Amino acid sequence: MTARLVSQRRRGLLSAALAATVVLSAGSALAAAPVSAAPDGGPPTAGRLATAFDTAAGRYDVPRDLLVALGYAETRLDGHGGAPSAAGGYGMMHLVSNPKLRTLDEAAALTGLSRGALRADAAANITGAAAVLRSYADQAGLDAAERDDVDEWYAPIARYGGAASPSLARLYADAVYELLTTGFDTGHAEVARVPARQVAPERDLPGGASDEAGILSTDYGPAAWAPASTSNYTVANRPSSHPVRYVVIHVTQGSYAGSISWFQNPAAKASAHYTFRSSDGAVTQSVREKDIAWHAGNWTYNTQSIGIEHEGYVDNAAWFTDAMYRASATLTRSLANKYGIPKDRAHIIGHHEVPGATHTDPGPNWNWAYYMQLVNQQTGVGSGTVNTDGVSLNVRSGPGTGYSVVGSVADGATVSIYCQAVGTTVTGPYGTSNIWDRIGTNRYVADAFVLTGHDGFIPGVPRC
Repeated sequence: MTARLVSQRRRGLLSAALAATVVLSAGSALAAAPVSAAPDGGPPTAGRLATAFDTAAGRYDVPRDLLVALGYAETRLDGHGGAPSAAGGYGMMHLVSNPKLRTLDEAAALTGLSRGALRADAAANITGAAAVLRSYADQAGLDAAERDDVDEWYAPIARYGGAASPSLARLYADAVYELLTTGFDTGHAEVARVPARQVAPERDLPGGASDEAGILSTDYGPAAWAPASTSNYTVANRPSSHPVRYVVIHVTQGSYAGSISWFQNPAAKASAHYTFRSSDGAVTQSVREKDIAWHAGNWTYNTQSIGIEHEGYVDNAAWFTDAMYRASATLTRSLANKYGIPKDRAHIIGHHEVPGATHTDPGPNWNWAYYMQLVNQQTGVGSGTVNTDGVSLNVRSGPGTGYSVVGSVADGATVSIYCQAVGTTVTGPYGTSNIWDRIGTNRYVADAFVLTGHDGFIPGVPRC
C-alpha cells in the first residue's frame, strides 16, 4: 500500500486524540438510544449479521467494509459464544475490558447498551465497535467528507487495537487495510464478500516515523522484535542458568498484533518468546530466548522451554494456515538444533500437555502429524492437474463427500498438494481411491480426479 503524509493540522489532532483519556457521559454527542439485543443472545443468522453491519455503519457513519474488515482481522467474525479472548476481548469485534484498554466500557457509554449485551450479542457488539470507532474519528478531527474516505480511518483503527507503541499500532491497522487491499470472503453466506480495492492510508501516527521498518530479532533472523513488558517475564541466562528442553505450542485466542500488544501490557502477567501470524507466517519475538517467558503455567516448564504462540482460536481451524505451519516448524527445527531438543512429541508439546495446565491449546484442530513432519523435514509440496472432462471439481472442507463444498477448481487447473488424507472412496478418471489432496487451508479435492504422476500417495508429501 502507498503511504501518505498527514497535514500538520491533522497530525496535531491525531496526537491529541491518541493521547487523550476518553471521558464519556450519557450526554455524549454520540450517545444513542439503546439497540435491542437478540432475545436468545445466540449466534446470529447470516441475514441478521449482514443487517447488523449495515445498520451500525450507517448509524455511526463508519465505512461498512472497514467495519467488516476490522471484525474479520480480529476474530474471523466469530463471537466464540461470548467467551473472552486472552486479552479480555469479547465478541466478533473484540470489545476489550482490561486494565489498559476499555473499548467495552466506551461502547457501553456511547450506545447505552449493557456490557452483557455488548459481550454476548453480535448485533450489539458490532454496534458498540462502530460507536467507538466514530468517537475516535471525531477526536481525530475527521469531518463528514473525510469519514466517507476509508483511507482517513487509519488512526482510529490503529487506536482501536490499543497497541503500546506506534509500530504495533501500525501492525494492527495494516492487517485491516491489507484485507481491504486483497478482498476477502467473510465466511458468512449472506454477508457479502468484501471486494479488493486500492487503499492509501495515512500511516503517520504520533510517536514514530511513518516509514519505520521495525527492529529485527538478534536470536532468530526472520523475526521482528517487539519486547514484552519487563513485568511479564524473568531475566535469566539460559541455557547456562537453565537447560532448554522443550518447545511449547500455543494458540493466542486473539489476533497477532493484539497478542503482541498484550505481552507489552504490565497487567498481562504472561508472555511468549515468539508469535506467528496466520495469513503469511510472519513472526515477532517478544522475549529473548535466554530469558524465561511466562507461558506454560508451570514454573519448571517455563524455565526449560521456548513458548511459541500462533494467531487464532482453538475452535476455528481456518486460522491454521500452511504458511503459519511451515514458518513455525522452521523456527521449532532451528530451536531444536540449537539447544539439542529431540524432534519428537515428548519434547515438542502443546500447552495442554504441560503438567497442571488449565488450557486446551493448541486444541483438536492443530494438525500435529503435519507439523511434526514439517519439523523433521519429512515433507514436500506435490502438484497435480485436475481432470473432470470439462466441469469444475468440488473443493470440500475435509477429506470426504460428507464435508461441505467450499469452492471449486476448473478442469485443467494445476493445484499444489500440501498433504494427503484418507477419506471417502470415490471413482474418477484415475481410478477408485480414498485419498484426498489438501490444496489449501481446509480445502480438499478427491485424488481420483487429479493427475499427480503417482499411483496413490505422492512420495515426500506428508499425510494430513
